[in-house]
Amino acid sequence: MKINQYSLKPTDRETMIQELKLIDCYEEQKTATDQWFSFLSNGFPEVQEASGLIEKYKLLLASEQLNLADFKNSKQIVTKEIFYTIALQLLEFQLGIDFQVSSILADTKKLGIFTVKGSLETNEDVIEAWYYLLNTHTKKGLSYLDLLASRGFYAKRHPLKPLFFNGKAQAVFDTNKLIREVVYVEAPLDTDEDGKRDLLKVEILRPSETYDGLRVPSVFTASPYNQGINPEAGERMMHEVNVPLTRKEPNERSYEEIQFVPVEKAIPAERMVNGQTTKASETFMREKSYALNDYFLARGFAAVYSAGIGTRGSDGIQTCGSVEQTIATTAVIEWLSGNRRAFTNRTDGIEISAWWSNQKVAMTGKSYLGTLATAAATTGVEGLETIISEAAISDWYQYYRDNGLVIAPGGYPGEDADVLAEETFSRMHDAGDYLAMKEFFDQKQKEMTRLQDRVTGDYNTFWDERNYLPNVKNIKADIVMVHGLNDWNVKPRHVAHLWEALKDVPVEKKLILHQGQHIYIHNMPSIDFNDMMNSWLSYKLYGIDNQADKLLPNILVQKNNRAYTWEKLEEWGSDKLATFYLGETQLSKEKQSGMKTYKDQLEAKQFATYTTNVAKWEADIKRTEGPMQGHRYLAKTAPLEEMVTLNGQPVLRLKIASSVNFGMVSAQLVDYGETKRLTEVPATIELKGLPLGHQWREEDIKEFQLGKTSSHKMITKGHINLQNRQYPWKTDDLAADEFVEVEIILQPTIYDLAKGHQIGLVIYGTDFGMTVRGNQEINYTLDFEGSEISLPVQ
Repeated sequence: MKINQYSLKPTDRETMIQELKLIDCYEEQKTATDQWFSFLSNGFPEVQEASGLIEKYKLLLASEQLNLADFKNSKQIVTKEIFYTIALQLLEFQLGIDFQVSSILADTKKLGIFTVKGSLETNEDVIEAWYYLLNTHTKKGLSYLDLLASRGFYAKRHPLKPLFFNGKAQAVFDTNKLIREVVYVEAPLDTDEDGKRDLLKVEILRPSETYDGLRVPSVFTASPYNQGINPEAGERMMHEVNVPLTRKEPNERSYEEIQFVPVEKAIPAERMVNGQTTKASETFMREKSYALNDYFLARGFAAVYSAGIGTRGSDGIQTCGSVEQTIATTAVIEWLSGNRRAFTNRTDGIEISAWWSNQKVAMTGKSYLGTLATAAATTGVEGLETIISEAAISDWYQYYRDNGLVIAPGGYPGEDADVLAEETFSRMHDAGDYLAMKEFFDQKQKEMTRLQDRVTGDYNTFWDERNYLPNVKNIKADIVMVHGLNDWNVKPRHVAHLWEALKDVPVEKKLILHQGQHIYIHNMPSIDFNDMMNSWLSYKLYGIDNQADKLLPNILVQKNNRAYTWEKLEEWGSDKLATFYLGETQLSKEKQSGMKTYKDQLEAKQFATYTTNVAKWEADIKRTEGPMQGHRYLAKTAPLEEMVTLNGQPVLRLKIASSVNFGMVSAQLVDYGETKRLTEVPATIELKGLPLGHQWREEDIKEFQLGKTSSHKMITKGHINLQNRQYPWKTDDLAADEFVEVEIILQPTIYDLAKGHQIGLVIYGTDFGMTVRGNQEINYTLDFEGSEISLPVQ
C-alpha cells in the first residue's frame, strides 16, 4: 500500500499554531513529550473521561516493549521513531502488514507518509509533526483530521463555520440539519412548444446556517438521470447492429456546408410574478446524490441537482446534447448567481431567489453529468467559477460515431442519441403528463433518428451542434478534467481534444488520468482526490488563498504497471516518434515489402458466437494463433530492449484495398508479454468504509490492484470508414481492389511497456463491440510498402 498526496500545503509554524487553535487542539506545554500527549488527548473524540483515554492508549504500541499507556508512565522522551509508530496506527495502518517497529522510519517513507525533518526534541518539531499528521491520509483514504471529524471531533467543539485547515474546508456542518427545498427555474426555452417558457425542477440541499446569514457556494450537478430513467423504453429503441456496412455516394462536401449556425428563436414572454418569498413550498426526501457533493455538504457548500428539460417535474423534451440542453443547464447557474428567476411551484407565480448563495458555482459529475458541465463552461456563463468534469464528452460525434462509421460506446452496441433521449425522458414516469406529451415527443424522436443518420455515419449539422470544442474559446471557468485511459465508453480522445483546445484559453486547467474504465476515483485511498478537490473549491468558491492553482499538478497520471502509483507530468503528448513498418508478422524499423490479405467474413457459427460474447471475440482477435487467423492482420515488434513509455496519439498509416467498393478499418495496439497488470475496474476494499462527515453518508473504498498474470492487454484502438479518408463530413470514392492511403489516429494514451515485451498491431474490419456487424464477404489487402505506425515515445 502507498498513499499519494498532492494537496498537502506547506505551512509556516505561526500559521500552524493559529490553525490548531482554530480547531481547539492547541495548549502550549513545557516539553516536547508533554506537547505530544496534549495533542494525542484530542485523538479520541468518542472518549468522555480520562480513564477512557488511558484505555485507548493501551491499545497502541509505542515501542517493541511498551504500549502507549506504559510509555507515558515510564516518563521517557518521545522520539521520532515512537511518534511515527503511534502515527501509523492512528492512520489505521497495521503492524506486521504495513510496517514494522524495527524499520518504522523506512516503512513510513515507503507508505508515502510525510515526515518532518526535525528530531522532535523541541515543542516546535512536535507541533509541525502533529499539524502535518492531521493532514496526512489514513490507509482508508481520509485525512486524519477528516477521520476525527467523522468520529465526532467537532461535535464537542463550537468551531467557526465555515472552517478551513491547511487551506481546505472542514466537516464542521451538521448534515442532520440540512435544508432540502425545490424550486422551478424559468429557462429561456420552449422545447415542448406549449407557448410557455420551460420550468426546470431544481433540488437544493444547503446548511441550516444559511438562515443565520451565512452565504455559501454551490456544487451543481446537471444529471438527466436524476429524476429516473426509462430502461425498457430505451431497450425497445436500440438499433440493430447486425446489419451490413453500405457504400456511400461520393461527394465534395465542405465543412461550411454542414456547419451548425445558431438560429435565434422567438421564445414566450416571462411568466407573471404574483409575489416574492424566501421560503420554498416544496421539499424532497432523498436526492440521487453524487458522493463528492455529499462530501462538500458537510463542509459548507450547497448541493444543487437538476435533471433539465424533458425530465420528471420539468417542462420540455429531451434533446441529447443540443444547444437547448446547454441553455437549460446554464439557466440554473444564472439563478444561483442572481441572474434568472425561479418560482416556488409551477402555478402560483411566487418568485424565489437564491438569496443564500454567494453566487459562485462549481459543476461536478461524471459522463453525461460531466458533459453538461463542459457544455455549460463553453458558454462563458457568469457565476460558473470552475467545473470538475469526469469522463465527459467533448464532441458527441466522437461518442456515437468515428471517422464516418457508426461506433457504439463500449458496452452499448445499438445505442444512439435518440435512444439516450428516450431513456432520459423521465416525464414518461407521470402518466398524465406523458399522455399530453407523447405524440409531440415521438414526432421529435423520429426527427432525431433521421438527423443523427445511422445510414452514412457522416459528420453533419446535427453532430456539429453537439460538438463543444469550437466554443472552448468562450470558457471563463477554470477546469479540472478526470478521465480513464481505459474508458471505451467516453473514449480518451474526448478529454485529449479538450485539453489541447484549452491550451490557448487563459484559464487554469488540471488533468487527472487514471487507468480505469468509466468510473469515479474519489473513493481510492492511493490518491487524495477529495482533498485536491477540496483545496480547489475552497480556493475557487470561498476565495481561500491556499495556492491550489500552483499546488495541484497540471497533469497527474496513474501508472499502468504498478499499484498505488501516480506520477506528475508536464505534458500529454510526445513530439518524439518511433516509427515501425508493417511486415508479414513483424513490425520493423526497416521498410518491408509484400502484401497481406485478411477476410472479414466468418463462418455463421463463429459469427453468432461473437455477437453474443464480445469478450470472447476481444480475446480471440489478439491471440497469435486461434480462430481469428486469416480474419485479421497481426504483427509484433521484437522484444523491447528497455522500458518504453507511450505518451500521446499513435498514428497508423495504411495502404489498403477492399475487395468491394466500400469498407472499414479497425485497429488495436496491444502490449504482449506475460505479467501482472493493473485491473481496469477497481476492487472493493471495504463496503461503506469511507465516511464523508459525522453521522453522514459513506462510500465504498475501492482501489486498482494488480490482477492475475496475463499474456496481453490492449493499449488503444481506432476506426475509420474507407470512404472518409479525408474528413468525416466528406465521402470519398472507393473502387473495388483499389489501393488507397488512409491515416487512422488511435485513441491517445499514456502507457508503460516493460523491457522484453512486444508491441503488437492488430488490423481488422468488423469490431464486434463497436461497429455494425454485417458479416459480409469482404477481403482487405495491406501493402506493406505504404504502411507504418508512428508511436509517441517518452
